Amino acid sequence: MMNPNKQQRRNLYFFFVFVFYVFILCARFQTSEATKDSSAQVKLQNRRLSSTVVFPVSGNVYPLGYYYVLLNIGNPPKLFDLDIDTGSDLTWVQCDAPCNGCTKPRAKQYKPNHNTLPCSHILCSGLDLPQDRPCADPEDQCDYEIGYSDHASSIGALVTDEVPLKLANGSIMNLRLTFGCGYDQQNPGPHPPPPTAGILGLGRGKVGLSTQLKSLGITKNVIVHCLSHTGKGFLSIGDELVPSSGVTWTSLATNSPSKNYMAGPAELLFNDKTTGVKGINVVFDSGSSYTYFNAEAYQAILDLIRKDLNGKPLTDTKDDKSLPVCWKGKKPLKSLDEVKKYFKTITLRFGNQKNGQLFQVPPESYLIITEKGRVCLGILNGTEIGLEGYNIIGDISFQGIMVIYDNEKQRIGWISSDCDKLPKSEPLFTSF
Repeated sequence: MMNPNKQQRRNLYFFFVFVFYVFILCARFQTSEATKDSSAQVKLQNRRLSSTVVFPVSGNVYPLGYYYVLLNIGNPPKLFDLDIDTGSDLTWVQCDAPCNGCTKPRAKQYKPNHNTLPCSHILCSGLDLPQDRPCADPEDQCDYEIGYSDHASSIGALVTDEVPLKLANGSIMNLRLTFGCGYDQQNPGPHPPPPTAGILGLGRGKVGLSTQLKSLGITKNVIVHCLSHTGKGFLSIGDELVPSSGVTWTSLATNSPSKNYMAGPAELLFNDKTTGVKGINVVFDSGSSYTYFNAEAYQAILDLIRKDLNGKPLTDTKDDKSLPVCWKGKKPLKSLDEVKKYFKTITLRFGNQKNGQLFQVPPESYLIITEKGRVCLGILNGTEIGLEGYNIIGDISFQGIMVIYDNEKQRIGWISSDCDKLPKSEPLFTSF
């Protein structure tokens, strides 16, 4: 039988050993949890760096003539509808400063609040400053003047304000972004200006929205748009919606003097046969409703289409000034399904003849059925409107295609897609 004192000492020893092991286990557990928390934080940070901003898109080529997104700006936020434009850098909104030539009532214009950027700011240096307002004093406000291919223009000042943006995971980030406060809009064209509040600039310059988000560490500098034939679609900034396979890629032109998304040279094909037109440089421009070819390419396509229509139940007719080439049937047409069999696919072949990258434009992506029931050619002569040698792929030829502007790798890609919904997602979400 053990001595009671010895038994007590033994019990005390085991008690201290037990406490010691409990202490060690707790310490390991806490270290493990801390490691998990740290790891989770790193993953969260990495997730944030590769986040994607998403916008539902609405609009159509005809009769609206544009696709747009809704963007909240300011605190409290005010909603603005903006024409998505990969052909220009600057995002701007109609601005109550007061505003000349604005289409929105004052209540729906942006109101600046001592938040203009100085002309010494780095984002101001990439803009075309009006000649009569040079940056004499670094503290002067940064003025801008931007013109478009349809001869419309906007004059204003750069401002910075809060912009809440919705990410693909459903969360919202409040960011301070730079954009234009447009207080003088001009639209001398034959058609009235679009009723949107401004432009969402997605070009390659420093002030482009995608470039700003990249510099803030929010997204990769990758833009994706998918425009639907039914008036829907989506726009994203970031690379999370880019398919891992199936995309056709071609390099962006590195010698382009502009900040446009230009690819080429390309060869023009009609019904998979060469037209003899080669060396075409093409700008991918979501700010253009229609597709524009230079005079040589336009005439080649028009001659081939008319030759194909010889003997078909379609005859030439005039519809409106914006669509100079139209045909009518024996009775008013209701859909392209009635006549697209009479037309052939137009193709741009980038790269060499054997391994070239094909951008195919089927009839439903270059034809329009008008309100009068005519079928019209949505490819126009760019030389006639002052585009000179430029060729532009516009919204009409983007329908049903996911187009990817990859500024990270200096390339542009495309893949056929259901643009009514997000990839691997439920039907397209609504705006917030």
